[in-house]
Amino acid sequence: MAKSVMIQGTGSDVGKSIIVAGLCRILSQDGVRVAPFKPQNMALNSFITAEGCEMGRAQVVQAEAAGIPPHVDMNPVLLKPTTDIGAQVILQGKVHSNMKAAEYHAFKKIARETVFDSWKKLNERFDVILVEGAGSPAEINLREGDVANMGFALEAEVPVILVGDINKGGVFASLVGTMELIAREEAELIKGFIINKFRGDATLLEPAYREITSRTGKPFLGTVGWLNDIFIQEEDGLHLDAMRSVGGASSVRVAVVVAKRMSNFTDFDPFLSEPGVRLDFVRPGESLGKADIVIIPGSKNTIDDMLTLRDAGLAAEVLENYRAGATIVGICGGYQMLGSKLLDPDGVEGTVPEAEGLGLIDAVTVMEREKVTSQSEAVVREGALGWYGDRGILDGYEIHMGRTTLGEGVAPLLELRRKGSGEWHKDGAVSADGRVLGTYLHGIFDNDDFRSSLLALHRGEAVSAVSFKAKKEEGYQKLAAYLRQVLDMAAIKEIIEAGA
Repeated sequence: MAKSVMIQGTGSDVGKSIIVAGLCRILSQDGVRVAPFKPQNMALNSFITAEGCEMGRAQVVQAEAAGIPPHVDMNPVLLKPTTDIGAQVILQGKVHSNMKAAEYHAFKKIARETVFDSWKKLNERFDVILVEGAGSPAEINLREGDVANMGFALEAEVPVILVGDINKGGVFASLVGTMELIAREEAELIKGFIINKFRGDATLLEPAYREITSRTGKPFLGTVGWLNDIFIQEEDGLHLDAMRSVGGASSVRVAVVVAKRMSNFTDFDPFLSEPGVRLDFVRPGESLGKADIVIIPGSKNTIDDMLTLRDAGLAAEVLENYRAGATIVGICGGYQMLGSKLLDPDGVEGTVPEAEGLGLIDAVTVMEREKVTSQSEAVVREGALGWYGDRGILDGYEIHMGRTTLGEGVAPLLELRRKGSGEWHKDGAVSADGRVLGTYLHGIFDNDDFRSSLLALHRGEAVSAVSFKAKKEEGYQKLAAYLRQVLDMAAIKEIIEAGA
């Protein structure tokens, strides 16, 4: 069996994913065969592996940090919310069904079998596994059948490090309160604390550290500051405000229109690496204003999000921007919204059977039960985009449950091939003026030449393509170097070696 440690948190968004990513890179640098593992994840931000399986984006980032290919065993259970009380349940990368929250609670026994099957497989392949919890172990209403936090840690006999977010306030109460609410045998698994997102003089925390250690018997393993200048892709959309990058007066403004069920927001991270680009996320209730490039992202409930954008007036602002000369781009669900009509006769995504789209492209989308999940490659069709030309292969991936049919005379954007299939087919659509384009290919902006060429339409000058891959690698290196400074890595390695 591999050695392991589990990073749990006092709540959601305390920084568990980032800590695991940094530890993955540190151990990898030290010559350890290390892998990430999150038993159960809830997120709309997902990725498709080389095997065509769907998994949470956070474990993809952690695998990249560890220098290994992402595999679905690193995230065996993925929950993708479709409504406020329901989610699509994905087991080992494949859709099982849609369930309401109460139904999933009863389903946990089957989910547990999937979790431990993947856990066993990872144990056979790696020396150390860094496990990430979900939410908080003190969510006692969800404790029965738990596979996300202490239920997993107890059964797998994994030691735990508890992370608290000091930026939210009340971090010491959160740490002590967590210890008080969990069972005694669970508290014994916790071997130490990490404070995250601190701003200021860390020496001022020492009196509190001594008091909390005296009360709980658990040591503090380090204080992690606010990571302003280290780029690591986030797990979900909680950080969209922090991601708003502001360029100079002559910058290109890229505006992403956000509705309730936006998925795969990391499609737009590459714009953060571009000089002279302002990236904004615009929600219902906010004004879109004037943008150079407007992007409509993927959605887990396309019709519902389309209606939301229309009711909020954002659909009208998108059309106004197009008339003013902006380029409009739709990715996956956003591509479907560019069309004239959206149909969901079988209730695949929700309860509304049809809706009018933006009408920027003559196309009709019908939602289907079969989900396409594939890593794919594509080329821009000859003559489709005069501003792009022949620049070779675009890499990305597909996740969608709909089929889009183009009207007569509408040109497809790409020739696309699902890796391993050998067959090319048409994908997406582009308007005659080249200023409206849509595609099912997630990750298209990760391709530096494509992103740079799109921006060049509005920059007014040629700018060399920035390597997004290099920016990610720089982030992992800087994160590892920083965590080595602020964490007691010797103590953490002792915890991993000693076990539960």
